[in-house]
Amino acid sequence: MYRFALEKLIEWKKNKNHKPLIINGARQVGKTYLMKEFAEKYYDDYIYINFQLNKKISSFFEQNLEPFHIISLLEYEFGKKIHSDNMLIIFDEIQECSKALTSLKYFNENAPEYDIICSGSTMGITLHQGTSFPVGKVELMKLYPMCFKEFLLAIGEEKKVELLDKKNFDLIKVFKNDFIEKLKLYCFIGGMPKVVLDYIENKDLNLVQENQNLILQYYKFDFGKYANANQVLKINLIFDNIVSQLAKENSKFIYGALKKGARASEYEYALQWLEDSNLIYKVYKVTTPKIPLRAYCELDAFKVYFLDIGLLSCMSGLTSNILTTNDDIFVEFKGILTEQFVLQEIKSAIDYFGYYYTNKTSTSEIDFLINNSNGIIPIEVKAGINLKAKSLKAYMDKYNPPYAIKTSLLDYAVNGKIKNIPLYFVRDLIQK
Repeated sequence: MYRFALEKLIEWKKNKNHKPLIINGARQVGKTYLMKEFAEKYYDDYIYINFQLNKKISSFFEQNLEPFHIISLLEYEFGKKIHSDNMLIIFDEIQECSKALTSLKYFNENAPEYDIICSGSTMGITLHQGTSFPVGKVELMKLYPMCFKEFLLAIGEEKKVELLDKKNFDLIKVFKNDFIEKLKLYCFIGGMPKVVLDYIENKDLNLVQENQNLILQYYKFDFGKYANANQVLKINLIFDNIVSQLAKENSKFIYGALKKGARASEYEYALQWLEDSNLIYKVYKVTTPKIPLRAYCELDAFKVYFLDIGLLSCMSGLTSNILTTNDDIFVEFKGILTEQFVLQEIKSAIDYFGYYYTNKTSTSEIDFLINNSNGIIPIEVKAGINLKAKSLKAYMDKYNPPYAIKTSLLDYAVNGKIKNIPLYFVRDLIQK
């Protein structure tokens, strides 16, 4: 299954001054597959080390972190020469060996000729546990679930991707219903590679949900494995309340909705744990949309979205029959699946911190704000084909942005400064 992140890895390899690379992302987003695919396609040889499975190799890092000492031990273990000429070293699940993480500093300083790529599903958490993280000595890359275009490629819809790449709006309009059907399917299946692969092989939507539930259970197991015991109940409570938080009329995250009397001071760490684990995304409130947005966002007012739209659908209790009932999947739960989809597409396309706008009286709201070379761009998300957007009009009248994006199931069109973008096209046009 092709991942666009492979292109970033190719650029990393081309840069002669690259540092060891850490690919960060939640469990099951495809980090191991991506690293091995990269190694097999673009290197003559590679070695693969999984620190979760191979405790013996973890012991190599206990006494001496000098790179050439470690290389000699690995050569003995693998029975072959480990050279720096087009050979890749892969450290998987590096969070299981903190000394290996620290060793990256010395590889960068003393043996930069070796290409090293690592992954860690809980790297953000490791940072907060006092591990000697090699700040400034590594490069970081975030891997997300498969976006809609990657999903289309995986299920054999290359021609549809070609139409999107060419921005052939006339033909896209002709095949609009096909795009919508595939989008509905993606909203149900999501972008977790194992789930997608099992669907391709079996075409069984019941199996899809079984696999999604397994992944959700794996995440809960990780709570107990990596989190402070005092925080596990709180983490579980937040995790189990994500759907209800998003389904509120005002989907701003409310600590008091977790349980009666709950306060931010009690649950902030648990929420941060989930964010560091890459299981949730925060989108922060902005009432004054000025550059830089981060300086004007309110860090104590935010919405919480989930890692993957398919997993969110599973948590929401959606059943496969909704795929055959018009476009109801886009309006279920007050359109939160549509917002979730758009956020995932944005994050897969650009480095996005996450902002939404509301005026000071909370009577007008814009789903997302992005900052690009043109300025601050408002994005209004609409489920289905209802395009009434009073909030967007009020925002444009007040702040006069260079243009605005309204995304829905309607066809691509430009009306003055408003670009109407089909949901299935949003990733490509967000990048522009």
